[in-house]
Amino acid sequence: MRRSRNVKILATLGPASSTAEMIRALFVAGADVFRINMSHTPRDRLAELIAAVRGVERDLGRPIGILADLQGPKLRIGEIAGGETALNAGDVITLDLDAAPAAREKGLLRVPLPHKEIFAVLKPGATLLVDDGRINLQVMEASAARATARVVIGGALKSRKGVNVPDLVLPIAALSPKDRADLDAALHEGVDWIALSFVQKPEDVAEARKIVAGRAGVLAKIEKPSALTSLDGILELADALMVARGDLGVELPLEQVPGRQKHLIRAARKAGKPVVVATQMLESMITSPSPTRAEVSDVATAVFEGADAIMLSAESASGSFPVEAVATMDRIATTVEADRYYRSIIDAQHATPEPTTPDAITAAARQVAETLNLACIVSWTKSGSTGLRAARERPVVPILALTPVETTARRLSIVWGLHCVTTEDAHDLDDMVDRACKLAWRDGFASAGQRIAITAGLPLGTPGATNLLRIAFVGRNQE
Repeated sequence: MRRSRNVKILATLGPASSTAEMIRALFVAGADVFRINMSHTPRDRLAELIAAVRGVERDLGRPIGILADLQGPKLRIGEIAGGETALNAGDVITLDLDAAPAAREKGLLRVPLPHKEIFAVLKPGATLLVDDGRINLQVMEASAARATARVVIGGALKSRKGVNVPDLVLPIAALSPKDRADLDAALHEGVDWIALSFVQKPEDVAEARKIVAGRAGVLAKIEKPSALTSLDGILELADALMVARGDLGVELPLEQVPGRQKHLIRAARKAGKPVVVATQMLESMITSPSPTRAEVSDVATAVFEGADAIMLSAESASGSFPVEAVATMDRIATTVEADRYYRSIIDAQHATPEPTTPDAITAAARQVAETLNLACIVSWTKSGSTGLRAARERPVVPILALTPVETTARRLSIVWGLHCVTTEDAHDLDDMVDRACKLAWRDGFASAGQRIAITAGLPLGTPGATNLLRIAFVGRNQE
């Protein structure tokens, strides 16, 4: 089940894709990692979905990654009498902590906003966005329990709609009580990645890492302007990033999102950490068997930029054409990577290796492989760090990541260009070379008579100790 592309595809599971048969069809069509959205998944259903994915994994003999996406804190206005009320530009309203339904007091509409954390930092001039930014309010006066705001952009204000506060860092932890319970359940079931929502600062990632304790990778979703200003600290602590363009596009001017996407991809690539581009990539395929030209261009842009993975949300979770959406994304990515401009764009963003032995070895492996026209690079990796370094180089030749740790193979399935194989650890140098040649031949990466590059660490089995580069011939006896 070798892919003909380097970028990976995440497919979200949901009502349209919850059976073992459909999960298998999605994987065969091109999905490499499956996302479970904890906003819509009860814990008993979580266990069923994970069991179904693992069953497909066993049947097909390929490692498959599973990402549990935590909901994060939800900030909402309270109830509106009658369900909704009209707001017009220029209207002045008040907001307070009173949970009673919205009502008019002394001519002003009072709207319940039952979140004391918002009032704790609210100040004149701040912006409140309601219902994914459809309604825009500017704060005129604010206290610890009440605020007055002018309507900048009006519309139908409906009960329980979400509220965004883009200008301020809110004193709210990224992990709500629901998230903590979902996190415990996901770790118990053995997911490979945890996606952390509502990240505002590095401390949010640090809190999640402490709880996860190495049992899964922590992926920080970048969806708030405050996360962008603290990106270096977040990137240092996170194992991966997600460009969550939906929420980011609510809290930022839309025209800034493409540039932010480029910045986030390049920052993650420089750090050698996976980056996922998500939200509305093939949105029209929720109801249509084919995408729009603009959507195809959007997916292609993420591939050209060198993102590790691209993600489908409702397209595969609840859409009418989940398999077609994955297959379409696969075709777009494969075609882009064959484009004559693709390699020059990828190479132009090549990161300088860090002054460490493992980085020097993986950089040398790329150069040697391309200079000698080798069939592939084989990276022995136990913790996954060597595989990440190999992918960071974005070589022209394929990368075969061999690991004795099944969880490492699953976690690396989100990483650009890695074809992961679980195999027992090498016993000695001869076994390391022989097994690398056999698996490269078996999985179609090298033919008899071709040469491969092998990277590993001595002493064998030492995590993160890559210090060996070997060139080996694939002999006819491999067949």
